[in-house]
Amino acid sequence: MSAASPPPPPPPAPAPGAWSPPRRPAPAAWGPRPPGPWQVAATQVWRDGSRPLPRAALAGGAVAGVVGGALLVGHRPGLGAALVALAAWIPAAGVLVRRRAWGDLTTATLAVALLATVALRDATWVVGIAATTGVAAMLVAVTGARHTRAVLLAPVAAVLGGLRLLPGTTRLARRAVGLRREVVLRVLRSAALTLVVVVVFGALFASADAVFAAYLPRPDLGRLPANLVVGAMVGLAALAAAHLAVAPPAWPGPTAAARARLADWLAPVVALDLVVAAFLAVQVGGLLDGHAHVLATTGLTYAQYARAGFGQLVVATALTLVVVAVAARRAPRQTPAERRLTGAALGVLCVGTLGVVASALRRMTLYVDAFGLTRLRLLVLVAEVVLGVLLVLVLVAGVRWRAGWLPRAAVHAVVVGVVALVLANPDALIVRFDAAAQAPLDVDYLSGLSADAVPAAATVDEPLRSCLLQLAASDPPADDGWVSWNAGRAAAARVLATDVPSAGADACDFVLSGG
Repeated sequence: MSAASPPPPPPPAPAPGAWSPPRRPAPAAWGPRPPGPWQVAATQVWRDGSRPLPRAALAGGAVAGVVGGALLVGHRPGLGAALVALAAWIPAAGVLVRRRAWGDLTTATLAVALLATVALRDATWVVGIAATTGVAAMLVAVTGARHTRAVLLAPVAAVLGGLRLLPGTTRLARRAVGLRREVVLRVLRSAALTLVVVVVFGALFASADAVFAAYLPRPDLGRLPANLVVGAMVGLAALAAAHLAVAPPAWPGPTAAARARLADWLAPVVALDLVVAAFLAVQVGGLLDGHAHVLATTGLTYAQYARAGFGQLVVATALTLVVVAVAARRAPRQTPAERRLTGAALGVLCVGTLGVVASALRRMTLYVDAFGLTRLRLLVLVAEVVLGVLLVLVLVAGVRWRAGWLPRAAVHAVVVGVVALVLANPDALIVRFDAAAQAPLDVDYLSGLSADAVPAAATVDEPLRSCLLQLAASDPPADDGWVSWNAGRAAAARVLATDVPSAGADACDFVLSGG
C-alpha cells in the first residue's frame, strides 16, 4: 500500500476588506425548562403517596377512627378528647420509633402533652392555645422539619399528606381485598354474626335486669352520621401523620444569599445598636430616679407609662429577631475580620434587645401591680419571656456561626413556654394575685373565670372568698361522665359540694362597695 496522502491545506484567509458571508447564529435549544427545586420537592411529596404504611400503623389508624367517632361526638371536651389525641398519635409514634428519630419523637410527645390539656384545664383560652401549639409541634415532628422553611411549611405538608393518602389507601385496600377476598368476607361475616348475638342477648338481659341495663351504653342513632364522619376524619388524620413520618417531605433548604459589602451592611446595624443603647440608657435613668423622674418628664404615672410602651417593645423585640435572621444570611463573613465585626454587631444588638425585653417585663410588672392581673396580661408576659429565650438561642448559635439546630430549638422553646402556661393554671393564678394585690378588685371579671379558679377562690380571704364561691355555685360544673371528665371541673365540683357559704350576696355587696 502507498503511504497516506498528506491532509489538504486549510482554506486561505480572506484578504483584509474582502466580503465574507455572515455567520448564522447557533439555533436556540428549544424545549421545557428543567424543574426547579420546589417543583421537584412537591412532585416527590406526591409520589411518596404510593409508599406503603406498616400494618401496625394501618390498624392503629382504624382504632383511632373508632375511638374518635365514639368519644368526640355528643360529649364535652375532656378525658375522651385526650384519649383520642393519644390514639391518633400512636401510629406515627410507632413509625418514628422504627426510624429511630428520637428528636422527632420527643417533639411529638410534647405535642401530645399539650393536646392532653383538654383533660386538665377548663379554661377555653388555655386549651385553645395548647391545642394549636400541640398540633403545630406534631406536624413539625412527623414531617422531620430541620430548617426554618420546613418548619413554616409543616401545615402545607400536612395538607399534601392527607391528599396523597386518599388514592394510596384506596389502592392498597383494593389490592388487599383482591388478594384476600375470602379472608375478608369471612371476617365480615363473623363480625356481623357477633354484632347480632351481642345485640339480641344484650337486649334480653337488659329487659330482665334493670341494674344490668344501667351499665349498658345507650347509643343515639341520630348521632350515627356524625360518629361516622368524625371517626373517618380522625382515622385519616392518624394515617396521614403516620404516612408523613414514613415519607417526610424534603423541602429545599435555604440557598446561599448574595453577601452585602461590609461597609454597606455594617452602617444600619451599628446605627440600630446605638438606638437600642440610647433607649436602655434612658430606661436605666428612669429606673434609678423612680416615679418622680417619669412624672416630671412625661406627665404620666408609672402605670400609664408602662401601659403606653409595652406593646411597642414587644414588636421591637420581634422585629429584632427578623433583622438578625436577615443579617445573618446577608452579612459578609468570608474573612476572620468580617466574621469578628459581624458577630460583634449582631451580638451587641441581641444583648441590647435582651435589655429591651427586661424593660418590657418591668413595665408590665408595674402595670399589673397597679391594675391587677388578667388573662391577656399574663399571656403577653409569657410571650415576651419566650422572645427573650429565642434571643438567647440566637446568641448561642452566633458564637460559632452554626444554626442548623436553631429552628427545632425555637419550636421547643415555644412548646415549653405553653407548657409552663398550662402548668401555672392561669385562672387560679389570677384570682390569687388579684386578691393579694393592692389594685382595685374587678369581681365581675374574677367571677367570669373558668372552673380552674374555684379552688383558688376557696383559699383567699373573706369577704371575697364567700362572694366568689357563691357566684361559682350559681353555675356549677356538670358531671357528664368519664368521657367528659376534666380535672379543673372535678376540683371545682368538690369545692362547691363541701364549702358554699350562704352569705355570698352580702359578701359581694361588701366587696363591691369597697369595704
